[in-house]
Amino acid sequence: MADGSRNILFIMCDQLRADHLSCYGHPKLHTPNIDALAARGMIFDRAYVQSPVCGPSRMSYYTGRYMHSHGVSWNFVPLKAGEMTLGDHLRPLGVRSALVGKTHMRADYAGMSRMGIDPKSPIGVRMAECGFDPYERDDGIHPFSGHDPDPHYNQYLRDHGFGGDNPWESWANTVTDTDGSLHSGWFLKYSHLPARVPAEHSETAYTTGRAMDFMREAGEQPWVLHLSYIKPHWPYVVPAPYAGMYGPEDALPVVRSDTELQGAHPVYEAMTHHRVSRTFAEPGIRDAVMSGYMGLVKQIDDELGRLFAFMDAQGLSKNTMVVFCADHGDFLGDHWLGDKEMFHDPVVRTPLIVFDPDPRADATRGTRCAALVEAVDLAPTFLDVCGGPPVPHVMDGRSLRPWLFGETPAEWREIAVCECDYSFQDARIELGTPPIDAWMRMAFDGRWKYVLTEGYRPMLFDLEADPQELRDLGASGEPMHQEARLRLHEALFRWARRPRQRVTVPDAMIETTEVQARISESGVLIGYADEADLAQQRQRFKPRFASTNPLVKATLDRLTAPIAMMNEAPMTPTAPRGPR
Repeated sequence: MADGSRNILFIMCDQLRADHLSCYGHPKLHTPNIDALAARGMIFDRAYVQSPVCGPSRMSYYTGRYMHSHGVSWNFVPLKAGEMTLGDHLRPLGVRSALVGKTHMRADYAGMSRMGIDPKSPIGVRMAECGFDPYERDDGIHPFSGHDPDPHYNQYLRDHGFGGDNPWESWANTVTDTDGSLHSGWFLKYSHLPARVPAEHSETAYTTGRAMDFMREAGEQPWVLHLSYIKPHWPYVVPAPYAGMYGPEDALPVVRSDTELQGAHPVYEAMTHHRVSRTFAEPGIRDAVMSGYMGLVKQIDDELGRLFAFMDAQGLSKNTMVVFCADHGDFLGDHWLGDKEMFHDPVVRTPLIVFDPDPRADATRGTRCAALVEAVDLAPTFLDVCGGPPVPHVMDGRSLRPWLFGETPAEWREIAVCECDYSFQDARIELGTPPIDAWMRMAFDGRWKYVLTEGYRPMLFDLEADPQELRDLGASGEPMHQEARLRLHEALFRWARRPRQRVTVPDAMIETTEVQARISESGVLIGYADEADLAQQRQRFKPRFASTNPLVKATLDRLTAPIAMMNEAPMTPTAPRGPR
């Protein structure tokens, strides 16, 4: 690996809002362990995910590619077989990529079958697990995760005396009321009540323990461990003492205005009609949810404190990069919405904290970065740390290490992009929109947020004048708003025009212009006038044949090998075959 780092701890929370960490400004919810990580590293204040939905957002993290590139547009849409992920990029470098927790990955078993790949083979298992070696896969929400109806966590609960056909449902997702009655944690009005399971046996604690188990057993091989918590995603229930630790008075005020519903954009309005949105608008529901949500965040911070202390004791902290992020946020009733699937900052702007033990990062420790960064930037960052060459023809993101080292990369992005396919939602049905048109795309330049919706007018928000995004300027006739819409529409169009599927040939190889020269060396002479013309061409490109880029050289060898083999084959005539 590169200087200073031997391992990478890649921590992700599910549905965690940036503003629910004290280092991001929450006045009541103190997260000292995450804050301490930020003090050792760098906070990225404007980090945006590529989708407001779990599955596609995570696939962008794992591939370094936009949703438009990898094709996973919603939960339960498989990641197509053959799509390269972190493990595929890092394994040839001698780095083990392991998973503890959730990925929301749906495997492309049909694609594997078409290729003749056994899903139970090592290759098949890695394809089904986003390229990770699954040390402990747990997608939560049992038995509805679609991955494993009876995961190891259920057996762990049984082993500790918490029985039942589905101990997760009976203990981790069941709460106890003040009168001793039991209620399902699925119902939002009970989110403030404590889960039956003790905190030390809850999902968050169990997942932390399994990460420690991996670190104990990892051995000498460098590793990337994806520690992926399923919380604070709903169900919003947490065990004592975290349940009731926070009340409505500790919650951030709900951000919504009646003016948002007046002349509202059709897609936004339809999403306010979703069941979860209507429920969050009912009296008392948000108060109950906020109690549970804040308690879940506090428990995650405490568990990370336990994990970081363990790493200190094991001598791992000094040589392990630590990344803390989230797959998306949660509306929690803001903007008359629940859950996610729109582009307001509470959902698409997520926490991102990076600690790099490399001494070159000393200059930026405890600082904040205002650059527009995206989820797709983590995969190239990890590749950079592990000593691999950049692959911009495969990954859409760029390494964040220059920012960590106090440098400003040349030609950094002008917009952050996020995409949403709402064809699986009731909003599409209400609007009668064909699935192929149920797409929204966001372009954000640091001030103006432009949302393109197929078949409808755009949305526009000015976060400088309206940081809470309460006023949609998509239909405004003011020249400044018209100019912002046109400019960001063109920026989004430029982004969409970039090719993202030529992943087998690196740009660097094309830029060297070696291809035609290598072909001529192999004896295929295209367009030459005579021997002198060929000699001049070979002399011109001779210094470039020995490429210094190993990725370029390997690709050139692969592309021209069949031609070279044909050229070297003996040219003896083949005798006609007669009857034997």
